[in-house]
Amino acid sequence: MNPIIAQFQDQPALIDEGQGAWLQTLLSAFGERMGVIEKAGAEKADDNFWYASDDWRSYLRPYVVKNGILHVPVKGLLLNDFPYAYGAWATGYEYIYQAIKRGVEDTNVKGIALVVNSGGGMVSGNFDLVDKIYAFRGKKPIRGFAAEHAYSAAYNIISASDHITVARTGGVGSIGVVVVAVEYSKMLEEAGITVNIIRSQPDKMEGNPYEKLSEGARERIQERVDAFHEQFAASVARNRDMSVEAVNATGARTFMAQQAIDNGLADEIGALDDAITAFGATLSEGDEQMAELTQVDLDNSKAAGKAEGLAEGIKQGAAEAMARISAILGSDAGKTRPTAALNAALKTSMSADEAGAFLATLGEESKPTAGAPEGMLRDAMRGQGAGIESDANAETDKTEMSRAAKTLAMVKG
Repeated sequence: MNPIIAQFQDQPALIDEGQGAWLQTLLSAFGERMGVIEKAGAEKADDNFWYASDDWRSYLRPYVVKNGILHVPVKGLLLNDFPYAYGAWATGYEYIYQAIKRGVEDTNVKGIALVVNSGGGMVSGNFDLVDKIYAFRGKKPIRGFAAEHAYSAAYNIISASDHITVARTGGVGSIGVVVVAVEYSKMLEEAGITVNIIRSQPDKMEGNPYEKLSEGARERIQERVDAFHEQFAASVARNRDMSVEAVNATGARTFMAQQAIDNGLADEIGALDDAITAFGATLSEGDEQMAELTQVDLDNSKAAGKAEGLAEGIKQGAAEAMARISAILGSDAGKTRPTAALNAALKTSMSADEAGAFLATLGEESKPTAGAPEGMLRDAMRGQGAGIESDANAETDKTEMSRAAKTLAMVKG
């Protein structure tokens, strides 16, 4: 038995139950070609995952970028510990991860397309791959295209994309786990063959094909299947923003395009070429919008924000300056020393409390004087950051003096 087939023997698998013939055909045909693939792996000498484009082995690890979109095949039998994409026959989980990772890091790639046509594959490695794809969300657009079928393991992978398009004749689903336990006991008995199994413990080698499956073995296999199913349902629920109950309500059935949209397993119906072209158009629109924002809107936004901040600062500074002046002139010490108070308010940077303490050390003024020297209020306010310009004219000075006089009159009153 070839090693690929052996990995499915009596093991939980993410395979659609209707794909049995497909699975057998792929396993048989794939087994015949294992020599070529093993040779490619044996000749790999350096640490770089990718072959040079002129290396004959590069077709085993395709990296195809068209119009800024990386096409990642998810086709045939999906395998763990298989770092290749072998045409329509088989695709390895490691290859899928490495391709998406390279696409995310590649500045020439604007978006990533998962091109899927698979009836499923191995449990081992599948959930880890799906988690890694999900973690790439938001770094670059990742869309899934069920060119025909995306069942079981393949659906878990495509569900991790941002958006799922299904071909009119395609289908998705089969969210479930299965174990096929083959038993040859009757055939062996009819052939007169007896298999003697010597065990150190009663449950050792349970579920083997040479004897009838015990109830205990069946229960333990069922436990494993149920545990993997819980992980599968939770993964799809997270990826598709669905409840686990909604995922389980699909009953591990497969669904045609419109059915898949109705139950939340897909987003759109479309032919592969048309859907990818539309995907590329959205990426181009995004570039144009970003370019426009960068060149025009962003500059305007910065200028407007700066002007708004400056105006608000001036307004706040003026309010704080007037509050300080009023506090100094209105203090007990300031009321009996109005001229000194006005000078302290307009010609020093003392706070209201500091000015009040200073004024209290001075003698009281015998005759209060209203007003202030020409330009004093303007110059002081400009020094306070209140936004009064240096080229203010004499008329402005008169207005300021008038306001100062009114302030003093209010204080005296």
